[in-house]
Amino acid sequence: METAQPPRRLSAQLTFDRVAAVYDDFMGRWTRLYLPALRRAAALVPGQRILDLATGTGEAALMAAEAAAPASVILGADISLAMLRGAKAKLGARPIRLAAMDAQALACRDAVFDAVISQLGLMFVPDPLAGLRECRRVLRPGGRLAALVWSTADRVAWFGALAEELTRHLPARRTEILQGVSLGAPGRLARLLGDADFAEVSVTTETQSFVFESFDAYWGHIESGAIRAGLLLRELPEDARRAVKDGVRARLAPFASRGRLVMPTEALVASARR
Repeated sequence: METAQPPRRLSAQLTFDRVAAVYDDFMGRWTRLYLPALRRAAALVPGQRILDLATGTGEAALMAAEAAAPASVILGADISLAMLRGAKAKLGARPIRLAAMDAQALACRDAVFDAVISQLGLMFVPDPLAGLRECRRVLRPGGRLAALVWSTADRVAWFGALAEELTRHLPARRTEILQGVSLGAPGRLARLLGDADFAEVSVTTETQSFVFESFDAYWGHIESGAIRAGLLLRELPEDARRAVKDGVRARLAPFASRGRLVMPTEALVASARR
């Protein structure tokens, strides 16, 4: 008999299983811009043992392999099997191990990694403090954690507009809609790192722009289900979906420039030591 999983954890797993096929077409395309900031925060050096937590389709694991070559050991862990299949196809024969793991209960020995990195995954862990404590457990003494999460919705333009409109139509799903920015509130990430007994905690910001040739190009990615909010959009009747689209278009009008959308998007970059 299979054991039922906690609803939020299953929701996260199923969500990323569903978005995996189109993830790189939208999110992966833009989140690559933040990899240099994550690399600086991690201060990776050759020969390290590195865990990429919530590896997704493997972009941060690839970065780590390049930064820590030669003779590094890289493990990419994710709860979504579909995401891991995408990572496997992307990584090819590169010596990066992939494994399905729950961030709250990592199947790793204590003090085995020199660094743990995580790009845009920590906010989807049902209990982020438990996830951070697991990160600390698997780090060797003096090892470093580097994590990147989205800032608040008002500083993530492409998402904030969509979240506001979706919440109007699905108020009972507000927490789920906003989970992607759930660690962005000022001071929250630093407090969690402190509560997990990390030292030398630093949280800085990194802003990049998501650029689309038109609003319709942006909206096509949302409707494709490339993010959780896009999947929730599909639950609405047609007239409500049309109202959400019109509302988002109006909210994003200030970011239109010669037909294109240029949307500033702020992330928080955290660094800490065990």
